[in-house]
Amino acid sequence: MTIINHASADPTTGRHVAGPPSDALHGLDERLTGRLVVPTDPEWPAARMPWNVVVDQQPLAVVVAAHADDVVATVRFAAERGLTVAAQPSGHAATTASTGTILLRTGALQDIHVDAAARVARVGAGVKWGSLQAALEGTGLTGLVGSNPDVTVVGYCLGGGLSWFSRAFGRGAGAMRAVEIVDASGEHRWVTDATDPELMWALRGGGGDLAIVTAVEIDLFGAPEIYGGLLVFPGDAARPVLQAFAAATTTAPEQLTLWAMLMHLPDVELLPPEVRGQSFTVVGAVHLGAPDAAERLLAPLRSAAPVVRDTMRPLGPSEVGLVAEEPVEPTPAVLAATYAHTFDDAAIDRILALAGVGSGTPLMQVQVRHLGGALARDARPAVAGPRSEPFLLSALSMIMAPEHAAPVLGALDDFLAQVGPWSAEAAPLTFLDRGEPLTRAYVGADLDRLRALKSALDPAGVIRGNVPIPRA
Repeated sequence: MTIINHASADPTTGRHVAGPPSDALHGLDERLTGRLVVPTDPEWPAARMPWNVVVDQQPLAVVVAAHADDVVATVRFAAERGLTVAAQPSGHAATTASTGTILLRTGALQDIHVDAAARVARVGAGVKWGSLQAALEGTGLTGLVGSNPDVTVVGYCLGGGLSWFSRAFGRGAGAMRAVEIVDASGEHRWVTDATDPELMWALRGGGGDLAIVTAVEIDLFGAPEIYGGLLVFPGDAARPVLQAFAAATTTAPEQLTLWAMLMHLPDVELLPPEVRGQSFTVVGAVHLGAPDAAERLLAPLRSAAPVVRDTMRPLGPSEVGLVAEEPVEPTPAVLAATYAHTFDDAAIDRILALAGVGSGTPLMQVQVRHLGGALARDARPAVAGPRSEPFLLSALSMIMAPEHAAPVLGALDDFLAQVGPWSAEAAPLTFLDRGEPLTRAYVGADLDRLRALKSALDPAGVIRGNVPIPRA
């Protein structure tokens, strides 16, 4: 394990990283109610570990904040000492950008306040989607929850936030009404479109590089009935299922979101014996409305091939994040993604050649998400603004051992190359991986605007996000 114990220049910000840690951090623990963890502490390996265990993050120290005052104290200390701070409640989107920082664990900021009449929720930085959605049971409301209940509301919204309900209501970033921040000077304040429209524009999808967010206030949306689940087909039924999926997306109302997946499950003991080493074609669906209306829309998909597993049913708000059955335990996942302007028979042929049954691919999943609807329209001003592309293509695998890294990473690069004819050469911020640049998430003018704002608000580079904004 690498321990930063010498003076160096940080490659991202140019700031000087002080050392050794005992000198650089002297006095910080006295300002905290929470805990300061340093590399010599027994709990260091667990404290620095992100959710995505592929990332070997090596911070200078970890502050486990007990409340927002600890965030303020840490940022002020860093500003005084020429250090850098990165916030991370759990580390789903962790990168090596945290190297040399004071890593702020904000998972204890767990306040949840729901105003059902106003359709607004206010949540702390550590609140996960599963907890917020559980608090919405019985209200007839939902937040713009994504595919995993273990992700925090704050991190998801800062990264843009693609929801099962985004076709109807837009991105999670656009649902942010107000944001409680600690800025680079250590000032703790709420910002809104009225008080700081430029910063709000940037926080809506610009990541965590502009401020440490301690809470957000978000819109909630009417969802009196929700129906959804998975239709699982044999792996060798991929072609007719993907063709039925593509046809369904041409007429799907905004209340219906469809995802299609090719899945190759590894032969590991973590999985039930009956599915280990098996391949499947899967369609995930979530519908805002009654079951009978949903089933009419799903009928062509059901008839495409024999269904070997069916989890479609009425859902409560707390169950939506479970539909995709994504792991909530730490994993060594890596991915590649791109928006796509078309998903046609030629694209299906290419994907099946690349990752179909018998291809021998090391990819565990290739996914196609249907976008469009509200995602293509203007909402609140946001750097994660409207996108016209109707699809998002992604590939995912896991690096279970060091010798798997080269073939897996090569397959991800090949995936992006192979789908190039359908690609928009861009991806959501939360789908950037493997050190991909911000230019893949934002058009040039927006990135220039982010750079200018970062330089104005944090010229010394006190705060660093998972994907830092390049210096102007």
